[in-house]
Amino acid sequence: METVRTRPDGGPGSGLAARLTRRQDVAAAAATGTALRRTMGMWQLTLLSVGATLGTGIFVVLGEAVPDAGPAIVVSFALAGVTALFSALSYAELAGMIPASGSSYSYAYATLGELVAWVCGWCLILEYGVSVAAVAVGWGQYVNELLDLTVGVTLPDALSAPPGAGGVLNVPAALIVVLAMVVLLRGAKESAVANVVMVGVKVASLVMFCAVAFTAFHAGNFQPLFPLGAAGMSAGAASLFFSYIGFDAASTAGEEAKNPQRDLPRAIILSLVLVTALYVLVAVAALGAMPWQDFGGTEATLSQVLVQAVGGGSLWPILLSAGAVVATTSVVLTVQYGQIRILFAMSRDGLVPPVFSRVHAKSGVPRANTVIVSSFIAVLAALVPLGSLADATSIGTLFAFALVNIAVVLLRRRDPDAPRSFRVPLSPLVPVLGVVCCGYMLFSLGTDTWIAFGAWMAVGLVVYRLYGMKHSKLNSAPEEQS
Repeated sequence: METVRTRPDGGPGSGLAARLTRRQDVAAAAATGTALRRTMGMWQLTLLSVGATLGTGIFVVLGEAVPDAGPAIVVSFALAGVTALFSALSYAELAGMIPASGSSYSYAYATLGELVAWVCGWCLILEYGVSVAAVAVGWGQYVNELLDLTVGVTLPDALSAPPGAGGVLNVPAALIVVLAMVVLLRGAKESAVANVVMVGVKVASLVMFCAVAFTAFHAGNFQPLFPLGAAGMSAGAASLFFSYIGFDAASTAGEEAKNPQRDLPRAIILSLVLVTALYVLVAVAALGAMPWQDFGGTEATLSQVLVQAVGGGSLWPILLSAGAVVATTSVVLTVQYGQIRILFAMSRDGLVPPVFSRVHAKSGVPRANTVIVSSFIAVLAALVPLGSLADATSIGTLFAFALVNIAVVLLRRRDPDAPRSFRVPLSPLVPVLGVVCCGYMLFSLGTDTWIAFGAWMAVGLVVYRLYGMKHSKLNSAPEEQS
Protein backbone atom coordinates (compact mmCIF):
# COMPACT_ATOMS: atom_id res chain seq x y z
CA MET A 1 0.00 0.00 0.00
CA GLU A 2 1.30 3.47 -0.87
CA THR A 3 2.18 5.49 2.18
CA VAL A 4 2.96 9.22 2.01
CA ARG A 5 4.89 10.59 4.94
CA THR A 6 6.47 13.93 5.74
CA ARG A 7 10.23 14.17 5.84
CA PRO A 8 11.60 16.01 8.86
CA ASP A 9 14.27 17.70 6.71
CA GLY A 10 11.70 19.55 4.58
CA GLY A 11 12.24 17.28 1.59
CA PRO A 12 9.88 16.53 -1.28
CA GLY A 13 7.18 15.07 0.97
CA SER A 14 6.99 18.04 3.32
CA GLY A 15 4.57 20.29 1.41
CA LEU A 16 1.30 21.23 3.05
CA ALA A 17 -0.78 19.00 0.76
CA ALA A 18 1.48 16.03 1.45
CA ARG A 19 1.25 16.62 5.21
CA LEU A 20 -2.53 16.76 5.14
CA THR A 21 -2.92 13.61 3.02
CA ARG A 22 -0.18 11.42 4.51
CA ARG A 23 -1.45 8.02 5.57
CA GLN A 24 -0.60 5.28 8.00
CA ASP A 25 0.25 1.92 6.50
CA VAL A 26 -2.57 -0.57 7.15
CA ALA A 27 -0.22 -3.22 8.50
CA ALA A 28 1.48 -0.71 10.80
CA ALA A 29 -1.87 0.55 12.07
CA ALA A 30 -3.00 -2.99 12.85
CA ALA A 31 0.23 -3.78 14.69
CA THR A 32 0.16 -0.84 17.08
CA GLY A 33 -1.33 -0.71 20.54
CA THR A 34 0.23 -3.68 22.32
CA ALA A 35 -0.05 -1.84 25.66
CA LEU A 36 -3.74 -2.75 26.03
CA ARG A 37 -4.68 -6.25 27.21
CA ARG A 38 -6.53 -8.67 24.94
CA THR A 39 -9.31 -10.08 27.12
CA MET A 40 -12.53 -10.02 25.03
CA GLY A 41 -14.07 -12.83 22.98
CA MET A 42 -16.75 -12.56 20.31
CA TRP A 43 -19.76 -12.58 22.62
CA GLN A 44 -18.22 -10.00 24.93
CA LEU A 45 -17.59 -7.79 21.88
CA THR A 46 -21.14 -8.35 20.62
CA LEU A 47 -22.61 -7.47 23.99
CA LEU A 48 -20.34 -4.43 24.17
CA SER A 49 -21.97 -3.14 20.99
CA VAL A 50 -25.45 -4.16 22.14
CA GLY A 51 -24.81 -2.47 25.46
CA ALA A 52 -23.71 0.74 23.74
CA THR A 53 -26.68 0.74 21.36
CA LEU A 54 -29.75 -0.89 22.85
CA GLY A 55 -31.79 1.40 25.02
CA THR A 56 -30.75 4.85 23.84
CA GLY A 57 -33.46 5.39 21.25
CA ILE A 58 -36.15 3.26 22.84
CA PHE A 59 -35.80 4.43 26.42
CA VAL A 60 -34.73 8.03 25.83
CA VAL A 61 -35.47 9.46 22.37
CA LEU A 62 -38.66 7.63 21.32
CA GLY A 63 -40.94 10.14 23.03
CA GLU A 64 -39.34 13.04 21.14
CA ALA A 65 -39.27 11.30 17.75
CA VAL A 66 -42.87 10.02 17.58
CA PRO A 67 -44.41 13.53 17.20
CA ASP A 68 -42.18 14.05 14.13
CA ALA A 69 -43.36 10.94 12.28
CA GLY A 70 -46.50 9.56 13.91
CA PRO A 71 -47.04 5.79 13.47
CA ALA A 72 -44.48 5.92 10.66
CA ILE A 73 -41.87 5.94 13.43
CA VAL A 74 -41.80 2.17 12.95
CA VAL A 75 -40.67 2.75 9.35
CA SER A 76 -38.24 5.40 10.63
CA PHE A 77 -36.58 2.81 12.87
CA ALA A 78 -36.29 0.40 9.94
CA LEU A 79 -34.86 3.13 7.66
CA ALA A 80 -32.32 4.16 10.28
CA GLY A 81 -31.45 0.49 10.77
CA VAL A 82 -30.88 -0.11 7.04
CA THR A 83 -28.70 3.00 6.87
CA ALA A 84 -26.74 1.74 9.84
CA LEU A 85 -26.45 -1.72 8.23
CA PHE A 86 -24.71 -0.35 5.13
CA SER A 87 -22.18 1.34 7.39
CA ALA A 88 -21.94 -1.69 9.69
CA LEU A 89 -20.84 -3.85 6.76
CA SER A 90 -18.12 -1.33 5.94
CA TYR A 91 -17.09 -1.19 9.59
CA ALA A 92 -16.89 -4.99 9.63
CA GLU A 93 -14.51 -5.10 6.67
CA LEU A 94 -12.21 -2.41 8.03
CA ALA A 95 -12.32 -3.73 11.61
CA GLY A 96 -11.02 -7.07 10.38
CA MET A 97 -8.19 -5.35 8.46
CA ILE A 98 -7.26 -2.69 11.03
CA PRO A 99 -8.10 -3.94 14.54
CA ALA A 100 -7.01 -0.73 16.27
CA SER A 101 -8.70 1.15 19.11
CA GLY A 102 -9.50 4.22 17.04
CA SER A 103 -12.49 2.78 15.16
CA SER A 104 -13.32 4.87 12.07
CA TYR A 105 -10.60 7.37 12.96
CA SER A 106 -7.95 4.66 12.46
CA TYR A 107 -9.62 3.48 9.25
CA ALA A 108 -9.64 7.01 7.84
CA TYR A 109 -5.98 7.49 8.77
CA ALA A 110 -5.03 4.40 6.77
CA THR A 111 -7.07 5.32 3.70
CA LEU A 112 -8.04 8.99 3.46
CA GLY A 113 -5.10 10.74 5.07
CA GLU A 114 -4.31 12.58 8.27
CA LEU A 115 -6.57 15.61 7.84
CA VAL A 116 -9.65 13.49 7.11
CA ALA A 117 -8.68 11.17 9.97
CA TRP A 118 -8.57 14.17 12.29
CA VAL A 119 -11.97 15.34 11.08
CA CYS A 120 -13.34 11.83 11.63
CA GLY A 121 -11.80 11.62 15.10
CA TRP A 122 -13.18 15.04 15.97
CA CYS A 123 -16.63 13.84 14.85
CA LEU A 124 -16.25 10.75 17.04
CA ILE A 125 -15.38 12.89 20.04
CA LEU A 126 -18.64 14.75 19.43
CA GLU A 127 -20.56 11.51 18.77
CA TYR A 128 -19.40 9.55 21.78
CA GLY A 129 -18.99 12.32 24.31
CA VAL A 130 -22.33 13.99 23.61
CA SER A 131 -24.06 10.61 23.34
CA VAL A 132 -22.94 9.65 26.83
CA ALA A 133 -24.17 12.98 28.16
CA ALA A 134 -27.54 12.56 26.43
CA VAL A 135 -28.08 9.08 27.79
CA ALA A 136 -27.02 10.24 31.24
CA VAL A 137 -29.78 12.85 31.06
CA GLY A 138 -32.23 10.09 30.15
CA TRP A 139 -30.95 8.00 33.06
CA GLY A 140 -31.87 10.82 35.43
CA GLN A 141 -35.38 10.95 33.95
CA TYR A 142 -35.93 7.25 34.59
CA VAL A 143 -34.55 7.50 38.12
CA ASN A 144 -37.11 10.21 38.80
CA GLU A 145 -39.85 8.12 37.23
CA LEU A 146 -38.88 5.08 39.30
CA LEU A 147 -38.96 7.15 42.48
CA ASP A 148 -42.39 8.50 41.55
CA LEU A 149 -43.81 5.05 40.83
CA THR A 150 -42.41 3.45 44.00
CA VAL A 151 -42.42 6.07 46.76
CA GLY A 152 -44.40 8.89 45.18
CA VAL A 153 -41.64 11.51 45.29
CA THR A 154 -39.24 12.93 42.72
CA LEU A 155 -36.07 14.94 42.84
CA PRO A 156 -36.67 18.71 42.63
CA ASP A 157 -36.21 20.28 39.19
CA ALA A 158 -33.37 22.40 40.49
CA LEU A 159 -31.31 19.22 41.01
CA SER A 160 -32.60 17.05 38.17
CA ALA A 161 -32.79 19.38 35.15
CA PRO A 162 -30.24 21.59 33.41
CA PRO A 163 -30.44 25.37 33.01
CA GLY A 164 -32.97 26.20 30.32
CA ALA A 165 -35.11 23.19 31.23
CA GLY A 166 -36.37 24.45 34.56
CA GLY A 167 -33.40 23.47 36.70
CA VAL A 168 -29.98 24.52 37.90
CA LEU A 169 -27.91 21.32 37.71
CA ASN A 170 -28.76 17.78 36.59
CA VAL A 171 -27.13 15.93 39.47
CA PRO A 172 -28.29 12.38 38.55
CA ALA A 173 -26.90 12.72 35.02
CA ALA A 174 -23.48 13.75 36.34
CA LEU A 175 -23.59 11.01 38.99
CA ILE A 176 -24.05 8.12 36.56
CA VAL A 177 -21.10 9.33 34.46
CA VAL A 178 -18.90 9.35 37.55
CA LEU A 179 -20.09 5.86 38.56
CA ALA A 180 -19.29 4.56 35.07
CA MET A 181 -15.83 6.10 35.38
CA VAL A 182 -15.23 4.14 38.59
CA VAL A 183 -16.11 0.86 36.82
CA LEU A 184 -13.96 1.68 33.79
CA LEU A 185 -10.94 2.41 35.97
CA ARG A 186 -11.03 -1.20 37.19
CA GLY A 187 -10.18 -2.57 33.73
CA ALA A 188 -11.68 -3.71 30.42
CA LYS A 189 -12.42 -7.26 31.59
CA GLU A 190 -14.28 -6.08 34.69
CA SER A 191 -16.22 -3.53 32.64
CA ALA A 192 -17.22 -6.22 30.13
CA VAL A 193 -18.54 -8.49 32.89
CA ALA A 194 -20.67 -5.66 34.32
CA ASN A 195 -21.97 -4.91 30.83
CA VAL A 196 -23.02 -8.54 30.21
CA VAL A 197 -25.21 -8.48 33.31
CA MET A 198 -26.80 -5.14 32.39
CA VAL A 199 -27.48 -6.18 28.79
CA GLY A 200 -29.34 -9.23 30.06
CA VAL A 201 -31.50 -7.03 32.29
CA LYS A 202 -32.34 -4.54 29.54
CA VAL A 203 -33.26 -7.21 26.98
CA ALA A 204 -35.51 -8.91 29.54
CA SER A 205 -37.13 -5.54 30.33
CA LEU A 206 -37.91 -4.79 26.69
CA VAL A 207 -39.30 -8.28 26.07
CA MET A 208 -41.50 -7.83 29.14
CA PHE A 209 -42.66 -4.44 27.79
CA CYS A 210 -43.67 -5.98 24.47
CA ALA A 211 -45.55 -8.82 26.16
CA VAL A 212 -47.55 -6.40 28.34
CA ALA A 213 -48.08 -3.66 25.72
CA PHE A 214 -49.44 -6.12 23.16
CA THR A 215 -52.29 -6.93 25.56
CA ALA A 216 -53.55 -3.36 24.97
CA PHE A 217 -52.75 -3.28 21.23
CA HIS A 218 -55.08 -1.28 18.94
CA ALA A 219 -54.45 -1.62 15.20
CA GLY A 220 -56.34 1.63 14.63
CA ASN A 221 -53.46 3.55 16.20
CA PHE A 222 -51.56 3.01 12.94
CA GLN A 223 -54.17 4.70 10.76
CA PRO A 224 -53.03 6.66 8.87
CA LEU A 225 -49.48 5.32 8.83
CA PHE A 226 -47.96 8.55 7.45
CA PRO A 227 -49.99 11.39 9.00
CA LEU A 228 -47.04 13.78 8.64
CA GLY A 229 -45.90 12.55 5.23
CA ALA A 230 -42.61 11.15 4.01
CA ALA A 231 -40.79 14.23 5.34
CA GLY A 232 -41.96 13.42 8.86
CA MET A 233 -40.81 9.83 8.48
CA SER A 234 -37.38 11.02 7.28
CA ALA A 235 -37.08 13.51 10.13
CA GLY A 236 -37.94 10.75 12.57
CA ALA A 237 -35.29 8.48 11.04
CA ALA A 238 -32.66 11.22 11.31
CA SER A 239 -33.43 11.75 14.99
CA LEU A 240 -33.61 8.01 15.66
CA PHE A 241 -30.22 7.41 14.08
CA PHE A 242 -29.09 8.42 17.56
CA SER A 243 -30.55 5.04 18.58
CA TYR A 244 -27.98 3.17 16.48
CA ILE A 245 -24.95 4.95 17.82
CA GLY A 246 -22.90 2.32 19.52
CA PHE A 247 -23.02 -0.64 17.13
CA ASP A 248 -19.46 0.32 16.22
CA ALA A 249 -18.38 0.16 19.88
CA ALA A 250 -16.79 -3.25 19.28
CA SER A 251 -14.42 -1.61 16.79
CA THR A 252 -13.06 0.60 19.57
CA ALA A 253 -12.02 -2.59 21.39
CA GLY A 254 -9.84 -3.78 18.51
CA GLU A 255 -6.72 -3.92 20.67
CA GLU A 256 -8.49 -5.68 23.55
CA ALA A 257 -10.07 -8.46 21.44
CA LYS A 258 -8.54 -11.93 21.62
CA ASN A 259 -9.08 -12.62 17.90
CA PRO A 260 -10.00 -9.26 16.33
CA GLN A 261 -9.79 -10.29 12.67
CA ARG A 262 -12.37 -13.01 13.19
CA ASP A 263 -14.54 -11.64 15.99
CA LEU A 264 -14.88 -7.92 15.27
CA PRO A 265 -16.82 -8.25 11.97
CA ARG A 266 -19.14 -10.86 13.49
CA ALA A 267 -19.78 -8.78 16.61
CA ILE A 268 -20.56 -5.59 14.67
CA ILE A 269 -23.09 -7.19 12.31
CA LEU A 270 -24.72 -9.48 14.89
CA SER A 271 -25.22 -6.65 17.37
CA LEU A 272 -26.87 -4.41 14.77
CA VAL A 273 -29.27 -7.13 13.62
CA LEU A 274 -30.31 -7.92 17.21
CA VAL A 275 -30.82 -4.28 18.11
CA THR A 276 -32.80 -3.38 14.97
CA ALA A 277 -35.18 -6.31 15.42
CA LEU A 278 -35.87 -5.39 19.04
CA TYR A 279 -36.27 -1.66 18.26
CA VAL A 280 -38.91 -2.30 15.60
CA LEU A 281 -40.76 -4.76 17.84
CA VAL A 282 -40.84 -2.33 20.77
CA ALA A 283 -41.93 0.57 18.53
CA VAL A 284 -44.85 -1.49 17.17
CA ALA A 285 -45.89 -2.46 20.70
CA ALA A 286 -45.63 1.12 22.00
CA LEU A 287 -47.62 2.70 19.13
CA GLY A 288 -50.19 -0.05 19.33
CA ALA A 289 -50.74 0.55 23.03
CA MET A 290 -50.81 4.37 22.98
CA PRO A 291 -51.93 6.76 20.21
CA TRP A 292 -49.06 8.69 18.67
CA GLN A 293 -50.67 12.01 19.57
CA ASP A 294 -50.07 11.19 23.26
CA PHE A 295 -46.30 11.07 22.76
CA GLY A 296 -45.49 14.62 23.75
CA GLY A 297 -41.74 14.52 24.34
CA THR A 298 -39.32 12.83 26.69
CA GLU A 299 -42.00 12.51 29.36
CA ALA A 300 -43.72 9.93 27.12
CA THR A 301 -41.46 7.10 28.24
CA LEU A 302 -42.12 3.39 27.82
CA SER A 303 -43.15 3.26 31.46
CA GLN A 304 -45.84 5.86 30.77
CA VAL A 305 -47.02 3.76 27.84
CA LEU A 306 -47.53 0.86 30.25
CA VAL A 307 -49.27 3.13 32.77
CA GLN A 308 -51.78 4.08 30.10
CA ALA A 309 -52.09 0.52 28.84
CA VAL A 310 -52.53 -1.39 32.12
CA GLY A 311 -53.11 1.29 34.77
CA GLY A 312 -50.93 3.16 37.22
CA GLY A 313 -51.28 0.67 40.04
CA SER A 314 -49.64 -2.14 38.07
CA LEU A 315 -46.24 -3.59 38.89
CA TRP A 316 -45.18 -3.61 35.21
CA PRO A 317 -44.33 0.11 34.86
CA ILE A 318 -42.19 -0.12 37.99
CA LEU A 319 -40.27 -3.11 36.66
CA LEU A 320 -39.76 -1.40 33.32
CA SER A 321 -38.50 1.81 34.93
CA ALA A 322 -36.01 -0.23 36.95
CA GLY A 323 -34.91 -2.00 33.76
CA ALA A 324 -34.56 1.35 32.00
CA VAL A 325 -32.26 2.60 34.75
CA VAL A 326 -30.06 -0.47 34.23
CA ALA A 327 -30.30 -0.17 30.42
CA THR A 328 -29.17 3.42 30.28
CA THR A 329 -26.41 2.64 32.78
CA SER A 330 -25.07 0.06 30.32
CA VAL A 331 -25.12 2.58 27.46
CA VAL A 332 -23.28 5.19 29.52
CA LEU A 333 -20.62 2.63 30.50
CA THR A 334 -19.94 1.24 27.03
CA VAL A 335 -20.08 4.48 25.03
CA GLN A 336 -17.87 6.19 27.59
CA TYR A 337 -15.44 3.28 27.09
CA GLY A 338 -15.45 3.90 23.33
CA GLN A 339 -14.77 7.63 23.72
CA ILE A 340 -11.75 6.94 25.89
CA ARG A 341 -10.29 4.40 23.41
CA ILE A 342 -10.67 6.77 20.45
CA LEU A 343 -8.77 9.51 22.25
CA PHE A 344 -6.20 6.88 23.23
CA ALA A 345 -5.57 6.10 19.54
CA MET A 346 -5.41 9.77 18.54
CA SER A 347 -2.97 10.47 21.35
CA ARG A 348 -0.73 7.57 20.37
CA ASP A 349 -0.53 9.06 16.88
CA GLY A 350 0.50 12.40 18.35
CA LEU A 351 -2.62 14.33 17.32
CA VAL A 352 -3.75 14.99 20.89
CA PRO A 353 -1.57 15.29 24.03
CA PRO A 354 0.26 12.17 25.28
CA VAL A 355 -1.59 12.14 28.60
CA PHE A 356 -4.49 10.41 26.80
CA SER A 357 -2.37 7.38 25.82
CA ARG A 358 -0.64 6.67 29.13
CA VAL A 359 -1.63 3.19 30.33
CA HIS A 360 -1.52 2.22 34.00
CA ALA A 361 0.83 -0.75 34.42
CA LYS A 362 -1.38 -2.67 36.86
CA SER A 363 -4.88 -2.17 35.46
CA GLY A 364 -3.99 -1.84 31.77
CA VAL A 365 -6.31 1.19 31.63
CA PRO A 366 -5.55 4.71 30.34
CA ARG A 367 -6.40 6.22 33.73
CA ALA A 368 -5.75 9.90 33.14
CA ASN A 369 -7.70 9.69 29.89
CA THR A 370 -10.62 8.06 31.70
CA VAL A 371 -10.75 10.69 34.43
CA ILE A 372 -10.42 13.68 32.06
CA VAL A 373 -13.04 12.43 29.60
CA SER A 374 -15.48 11.40 32.33
CA SER A 375 -15.16 14.75 34.09
CA PHE A 376 -15.90 16.67 30.89
CA ILE A 377 -18.92 14.48 30.06
CA ALA A 378 -20.27 14.81 33.61
CA VAL A 379 -20.26 18.60 33.32
CA LEU A 380 -21.91 18.42 29.89
CA ALA A 381 -24.63 16.07 31.16
CA ALA A 382 -25.33 18.33 34.12
CA LEU A 383 -25.77 21.50 32.06
CA VAL A 384 -27.19 20.70 28.58
CA PRO A 385 -30.78 19.61 27.70
CA LEU A 386 -31.42 16.23 26.05
CA GLY A 387 -32.82 17.38 22.68
CA SER A 388 -29.77 19.47 21.79
CA LEU A 389 -27.44 16.63 22.76
CA ALA A 390 -29.26 14.01 20.67
CA ASP A 391 -29.25 16.02 17.43
CA ALA A 392 -25.58 16.99 17.84
CA THR A 393 -24.71 13.32 18.30
CA SER A 394 -26.60 12.23 15.17
CA ILE A 395 -24.81 14.66 12.85
CA GLY A 396 -21.35 13.66 14.08
CA THR A 397 -22.20 9.97 13.72
CA LEU A 398 -23.61 10.24 10.21
CA PHE A 399 -20.56 12.18 9.05
CA ALA A 400 -18.17 9.57 10.49
CA PHE A 401 -20.17 6.69 9.00
CA ALA A 402 -20.07 8.28 5.55
CA LEU A 403 -16.28 8.48 5.77
CA VAL A 404 -16.04 4.77 6.70
CA ASN A 405 -18.04 3.80 3.60
CA ILE A 406 -15.78 5.96 1.42
CA ALA A 407 -12.72 4.36 3.03
CA VAL A 408 -13.86 0.87 2.01
CA VAL A 409 -14.21 1.90 -1.64
CA LEU A 410 -10.80 3.59 -1.70
CA LEU A 411 -9.02 0.75 0.07
CA ARG A 412 -10.51 -1.83 -2.32
CA ARG A 413 -9.00 0.15 -5.21
CA ARG A 414 -5.71 1.01 -3.53
CA ASP A 415 -4.94 -2.35 -1.93
CA PRO A 416 -7.26 -5.00 -3.42
CA ASP A 417 -5.09 -7.96 -2.35
CA ALA A 418 -4.78 -7.07 1.34
CA PRO A 419 -6.02 -9.83 3.68
CA ARG A 420 -9.67 -9.29 4.62
CA SER A 421 -11.44 -11.51 7.15
CA PHE A 422 -14.76 -10.04 5.96
CA ARG A 423 -15.67 -8.41 2.65
CA VAL A 424 -18.61 -6.07 2.09
CA PRO A 425 -20.94 -7.81 -0.38
CA LEU A 426 -21.74 -6.07 -3.67
CA SER A 427 -18.98 -3.50 -3.20
CA PRO A 428 -18.84 -0.67 -4.24
CA LEU A 429 -22.66 -0.58 -4.42
CA VAL A 430 -23.27 -1.17 -0.70
CA PRO A 431 -20.72 1.40 0.56
CA VAL A 432 -22.04 3.96 -1.95
CA LEU A 433 -25.58 3.33 -0.71
CA GLY A 434 -24.24 3.86 2.81
CA VAL A 435 -22.86 7.28 1.81
CA VAL A 436 -26.12 8.23 0.07
CA CYS A 437 -28.29 7.20 3.05
CA CYS A 438 -26.05 9.05 5.50
CA GLY A 439 -26.17 12.14 3.30
CA TYR A 440 -29.96 11.94 3.01
CA MET A 441 -30.40 11.86 6.78
CA LEU A 442 -27.77 14.53 7.35
CA PHE A 443 -29.80 16.98 5.33
CA SER A 444 -32.93 16.01 7.24
CA LEU A 445 -31.43 17.57 10.38
CA GLY A 446 -32.27 21.13 11.36
CA THR A 447 -30.34 24.29 10.54
CA ASP A 448 -29.42 24.90 14.18
CA THR A 449 -27.79 21.47 14.34
CA TRP A 450 -25.73 22.23 11.22
CA ILE A 451 -24.62 25.56 12.63
CA ALA A 452 -23.49 23.92 15.86
CA PHE A 453 -21.70 21.19 13.88
CA GLY A 454 -19.94 23.77 11.72
CA ALA A 455 -18.74 25.62 14.81
CA TRP A 456 -17.48 22.33 16.31
CA MET A 457 -15.58 21.46 13.13
CA ALA A 458 -14.07 24.96 12.94
CA VAL A 459 -12.74 24.56 16.47
CA GLY A 460 -11.40 21.13 15.54
CA LEU A 461 -9.49 22.43 12.54
CA VAL A 462 -7.90 25.15 14.68
CA VAL A 463 -6.82 22.54 17.24
CA TYR A 464 -5.35 20.37 14.48
CA ARG A 465 -3.45 23.28 12.96
CA LEU A 466 -2.03 24.47 16.28
CA TYR A 467 -1.31 21.06 17.88
CA GLY A 468 -2.02 17.94 15.82
CA MET A 469 -0.10 18.90 12.69
CA LYS A 470 2.99 19.84 14.70
CA HIS A 471 3.00 16.79 16.97
CA SER A 472 1.94 14.04 14.55
CA LYS A 473 4.13 10.94 14.85
CA LEU A 474 4.38 10.87 11.06
CA ASN A 475 6.51 14.03 11.22
CA SER A 476 9.48 11.90 12.24
CA ALA A 477 8.79 9.05 9.83
CA PRO A 478 10.86 8.76 6.65
CA GLU A 479 9.18 9.46 3.34
CA GLU A 480 8.09 6.22 1.65
CA GLN A 481 6.61 5.82 -1.76
CA SER A 482 5.81 2.67 -3.64
